[in-house]
Amino acid sequence: MKTILGLDLGTNSIGWAKVCVDDNGNYTRDIKLGSRIIPMSQDTLSNFDKGVTESPTAARTGFRGVRRIRERALQRRERLHRVLHVMGFLPPHYENAIGWNREEATTFGKFLDNAEPKLAWEKQEDGSMRFLFIDSFYEMMADFAKYQPGLVADGRKIPLDWTLYYLRKKALTQAIRKEELAWILLNFNQKRGYYQLRGEEDEEDPTKREEYYELKVVSVEAAEEGKGGNTWYNVTLENGWIYRRQSKIELNDWTGKIRQFIVTTEYEKDGITIKKDKNGEIKRSFRAPSEDDWGLRKKRTESRLEDSGKTVGEFIYDHILSDPADKIRGNFIRTIERKFYKKELEAILREQSKYHKELKDQNTLVNCIKELYPNNKAHQDSLMKKDMIYLLITDLIFYQRPLKSKKSLIADCPYEYHEYVIKETGEIKRQGIKCIAKSNPYYQEFRLWQFIINLRLFDRANDKEVTSEYLSSMEDYTKLFTYLNDRKEINQEILLKDFFKQKKVKMGMEKEFPIRWNYIEDKEKKYPCNETRHELLAALDKAGIDHSWLDDKERFYRLWHLLYSVESKEEAEGALRKLNDNEDFVNAFLKIKPFKKEYGAYSEKAIKKLLAVMRMGTQWNEDDICEQTRNRIQSIINGDIDEKIKERMGRTFSQLSDFQGLPEWLACYVVYGRHSETTDIQRWTKPEI
Repeated sequence: MKTILGLDLGTNSIGWAKVCVDDNGNYTRDIKLGSRIIPMSQDTLSNFDKGVTESPTAARTGFRGVRRIRERALQRRERLHRVLHVMGFLPPHYENAIGWNREEATTFGKFLDNAEPKLAWEKQEDGSMRFLFIDSFYEMMADFAKYQPGLVADGRKIPLDWTLYYLRKKALTQAIRKEELAWILLNFNQKRGYYQLRGEEDEEDPTKREEYYELKVVSVEAAEEGKGGNTWYNVTLENGWIYRRQSKIELNDWTGKIRQFIVTTEYEKDGITIKKDKNGEIKRSFRAPSEDDWGLRKKRTESRLEDSGKTVGEFIYDHILSDPADKIRGNFIRTIERKFYKKELEAILREQSKYHKELKDQNTLVNCIKELYPNNKAHQDSLMKKDMIYLLITDLIFYQRPLKSKKSLIADCPYEYHEYVIKETGEIKRQGIKCIAKSNPYYQEFRLWQFIINLRLFDRANDKEVTSEYLSSMEDYTKLFTYLNDRKEINQEILLKDFFKQKKVKMGMEKEFPIRWNYIEDKEKKYPCNETRHELLAALDKAGIDHSWLDDKERFYRLWHLLYSVESKEEAEGALRKLNDNEDFVNAFLKIKPFKKEYGAYSEKAIKKLLAVMRMGTQWNEDDICEQTRNRIQSIINGDIDEKIKERMGRTFSQLSDFQGLPEWLACYVVYGRHSETTDIQRWTKPEI
């Protein structure tokens, strides 16, 4: 007896059925079925009728994403708790609020009874809260007494929580207590910065440059009457710019205030020369920031941070000293990249390791690693080669889970494979090789040679093929390859006009080129050339580097592989500097969008072998032909060839140099002995009984 469960998975429902089958394969009467329908409210149905197709499942997915982020944040905190516990950095009241029974997974490293104690605040017996770091607070008070005496005069206090920023600055140069360092570490664990993958930046328009400014208004002058009861005002800003706007409300109260602007400056096509209006003034427009402009605010904040030469904590604390009334989170400091926080925390830990032996003691490091990874010997060995600072920064606080690999979904090559032997049985097994990425330089070249070899030209008047009149030699094909190799894409009109130097002539009622190609003639239809090379050449142009830099095939391949496989911006930057330690070079290639995860039909190994007989002219080199292919070629020259293939070839082969410019099907036959992608071909001589 066995049970079979059938599921019908839909967008808004799941249908199920259960049947039982006896040992003879007969269905029993024990059949059950049902469905789970996700209810749709009336507003959802109404929106669906209007064309708004967001289903309840989409909303559930959004909630699930938020829940997943929260769970990962709590897991990071729990892991950090365990390490700080081993190091002995947690204050007693905080440590006692956490479960340390390893047998109880629901509370181990987590707060007991859903409590959320504050590390810097201890609850007293009378219910009042005591601030643990009052000595550091009084040190900070001394700073404010010096720079903001009016703020702390007559015994007035400032917020105790500002002590955190004071400690972040102090920890860069002086010793702080273990508990204070734990407070800082937990704060960094909570606010880690924005992790931006390479290529996620918005594409820049060279003719328009948007920048975020916070400028003080110097004066406001009513200029002229506008339409609809509005008045035009000339608002003079502190840097001399004049912002013209119309309003029904007087803007005189703007004077002396700081306003936020998104300033768009227009440039000529070269991206360097600034456009000017008919009066000779720079073409510049202003608008108020919106929620979508967070990226510009981010760039502005990062620019100010870099110009100051300070860490984030230092930058915030010095600003509080100079302007205590300003709002910090969400105003003065907005979302910034993670690298700024990592740099600050590393500087803090390097300095504090001089004063706290736990940060450099090997035994403490071993205990922390075993606490986190008791059963993962490989990762233990890897972390043993690092130090405590690496463990805290890279493995705990700023750990970023890599995206799950979907390599298993990539098809295997029909021609190439690896063989290995199972030691226990001696059995030989085959392991398929995954197909090549379409952005791979070898695939790009392979696809371009396919396009060129299959290209045919026809006379429009009599539809006669005239390819040999325009591409009469290997040299002509090589020139065509060189022309197309630097391009992203091509269509018929550009090819006939630019390369074949054709001009349109009157044919019937319209003007047409006297010849056409055998591909689709739609003007909108474009065929890909070498998209990868085109993208890299464009980046070289931005960096001011000559195109010959890419002539080294090994370097070209390394550069592509780096950009294809490395998604982390910091890792990509470091790898690019090893290739060329030039700032313009690194910045230009970091802006290249990640290549699409699309794949061809053959593996890289197979395509290299096929390219050796598909190239022609100066692009062909007999040294590229492998030994296996050479043996196959010699057999073909000796006459060992299928008669049907021989008829289809259309030409004779008498020497090695004849094997160039072969179409894909013939290249497959020459290299692998078959022109079909089917791996195993079976011939039936009689019907199976």
